[in-house]
This record gives sequence, structure tokens and C-alpha cells, in this order.
Amino acid sequence: MADLQVIAYARNGFTDKFGIPRQSREESGIETRVVFESAYRHPDALRGIEGFNYLWLIWGFNQVPQFEEQLFDRRSTVGKLTVRPPRLGGNKRMGVFATRSPFRPNHLGLTSVKLLRVEDGALVVSGADLLDGTPIYDIKPYLSFSDSHTDAENGFAEPTKDYHLRVPLLENLLEILQQDPRPAYQQDGRVYKMDYAGFEVEFKVEQNEVQIEKIVKKCL
Repeated sequence: MADLQVIAYARNGFTDKFGIPRQSREESGIETRVVFESAYRHPDALRGIEGFNYLWLIWGFNQVPQFEEQLFDRRSTVGKLTVRPPRLGGNKRMGVFATRSPFRPNHLGLTSVKLLRVEDGALVVSGADLLDGTPIYDIKPYLSFSDSHTDAENGFAEPTKDYHLRVPLLENLLEILQQDPRPAYQQDGRVYKMDYAGFEVEFKVEQNEVQIEKIVKKCL
């Protein structure tokens, strides 16, 4: 079998594995650009893709720790085909093929994303659970008549499928910033500071978009 060829790379703000969404999320507002390698950066490769609003990305877990590369040593796989899913507290083992763990025989991942637009030869998508720089090996259209199964069961993932934490500080802060607390002589690009709930917040506005520069806990 020929080696897999990288056709594109994911580009977004996730520069560290900590904090990346655990699964793709349809409702996510975070955008990811799928930037093609030169050999595949041609309009013909994307002809007709605008007719689909969801896509499958086939990609690689390219930052699996080196010692895990030997997890599936063909000479000795006994006892090494199970993983500890985080949503089960890390204390219970499941078969690797019953999980979406990155520690897999071929380190391949599969993600369904929403296609927002084609821009400058790149695909802009939302809902991706990918690290910045993740290699993408293939892209296929998501088909509702064959890829959606209404009777699908979620196995051991069912109890945690709706799990999330509330972040009241940010929820309230975002509401305040959306109302634009700047003074009347406001200037785009200038960094403003404000105190809220024991934190010092630095932000700026450029073209009607708020950019939070820093949130620091104030010393008592």
C-alpha cells in the first residue's frame, strides 16, 4: 500500500492539545481553515463542493507521544489494544476500536465539519476538533441519506454526550463587551482595560470585532 499523502493542513487557533474540543461540534462558532498543499490547490479539486454543507475530514494524530508510537508493535500486541477513555474517568479500559482515542494502530482520525465557505482556494469550516497544523489526508462530502442513522446508539458515551461546564464569568463578560463599554472617543485598535468580578480585562476592537487580549486575576 502506498504511503498516505498529506493534501492539506488545518489552520486555527488551537496551538496546544489542551483545550481542543473532544469531538466535532456542529454548533461551534470556531472556524478552521483547510489549507491545501500546492499539488492540490486547484479549483478543479473543489468543483461542486459548494453544494454540500457538511464534509468528512480524514486526518492524522500527528502529535501522539513517541513512546505511544510503539503501542501497536506487531511483535507484541497482547494487552495493548485497550485505552482509558477520559469520559469514563480514566479508570476503565475499553477496546481501542470502541473508542475515538488518538492512540490507534494507524493514528487516523475522522471528523464531520460544517462547510462555511470556499475562500482563496481554502475551505473554511466549523466544528473541527483539530490542532493547528493537523495533516489532512482526504476530504469527502457528508451525505444525509447514507451517513445519518437516526437509530444509532452511543454505547458507553451516552451518559456524557451532553456534558459541559458553565463559565458564568465569560458569559457575563461577553455580554458586557458586546454592548461596547468604550467611551465616546473610542478608537479601533487601542487596548482598553476594565475591572470585572475580581479580574482585569484587556481588550481591543477592530472593525466591530472584540479581541480579548488578557484576563488576569487581580491581587487582593
